[in-house]
Amino acid sequence: MADIHKIVCYPVGNGDSTQVILSNGRRILFDFCHREKAEDSSTPEVDLNARLKEELKKVERDYFDVVAFTHADLDHIQGSTQFFELQHAEKYCGEGRIKIRELWVPAAMLLEEAEKDEQQEEFVLLRQEARHRLLEGKDIRIFSRPKALIDWLEEKLKDRGEPVNARNHLFIDAGTIVPGFLLGRDGVEFFCHSPFMKHCEGGDIIRNSAALVFNVRFRADGANYDYLHVGDAEWQDLEDIINTTRYHKNDDRLAWDLYNIPHHCSYLALSDDKGETATEPKPLVKDLLQQGRADAYIVSSSKPIPDVKESYAEVQPPHIQARKAYERYLREVGGRKFLVTMEEPNANKPEPIIFEITGAGITWKRSVSIGAPAIVQSRPPRAG
Repeated sequence: MADIHKIVCYPVGNGDSTQVILSNGRRILFDFCHREKAEDSSTPEVDLNARLKEELKKVERDYFDVVAFTHADLDHIQGSTQFFELQHAEKYCGEGRIKIRELWVPAAMLLEEAEKDEQQEEFVLLRQEARHRLLEGKDIRIFSRPKALIDWLEEKLKDRGEPVNARNHLFIDAGTIVPGFLLGRDGVEFFCHSPFMKHCEGGDIIRNSAALVFNVRFRADGANYDYLHVGDAEWQDLEDIINTTRYHKNDDRLAWDLYNIPHHCSYLALSDDKGETATEPKPLVKDLLQQGRADAYIVSSSKPIPDVKESYAEVQPPHIQARKAYERYLREVGGRKFLVTMEEPNANKPEPIIFEITGAGITWKRSVSIGAPAIVQSRPPRAG
């Protein structure tokens, strides 16, 4: 049977939620953003709670194999503590909650401090969940190992009568492949680009800089395709990633067939200058955009980005100037289309953007307002 993997990007407004569904049935969810207003059918945002539960029910599941929170900003975690089962407290279990077989989080999520009046906020509950799983020694991967976290962990392990290195296997360093998925067996591997230890040094945690960034490499019928999944990194963070990746001669991990761009099409992921009509990317960020392969796609998890006069003065993302830049470089590499989650098939009632990955390439299964989905097929397969 031919390999068919899927990537599903959900229309949740200026927020992030993307699911990877492997040919063998394993499911990985990147981020979760459910807004209560989406439960009103008259609003354009998808009801993520209902959609994901419906999808899981169809395949007789009550769990995801992996849920990865790239960082703890609300637009990446909103509603998660009501939707998922949390192992650290009985009151967050059962009642139709969806299980997380393995939780992936950046180390920063375990180190963030909270004021007394923040103890019921979602980032605090997820911090408690991550700490609980780490101490229990199962069902979690922590990305990066800053000294502050290791010092905290070693004291806890001593109190439990365990060796200070008893949890080392749960930590993942930048520049390595995450254990648990094999390209030959699962048709996928996850190469961790970031975070670095420096992102949590000195007690000053910047969530966007300390976010998870992956090269996700798919294999379908012998051919490889690369998906770049980035949190809310800014241009300086991307420059760090590019320099470090090249230093370690992992340049192939910067190439992409699909790029889920950072921070809802913010110009700050390209440069510190928005530009009048189009953002001019910093040189290394420009290099990254030029790593796109023929037939590549770019996805912006964001509100619509209309090319109208008012858009050029917008302060908050998405920024039309950034869109212009992405579209320019996508054309240069012979890419296919820049897609916005809240625009497809239309801005009034967007549907998830679905890509299929087969030996023939990346296929965008384009939704239409009426009738069956249209298929936008890539060119013939290339060598793996």
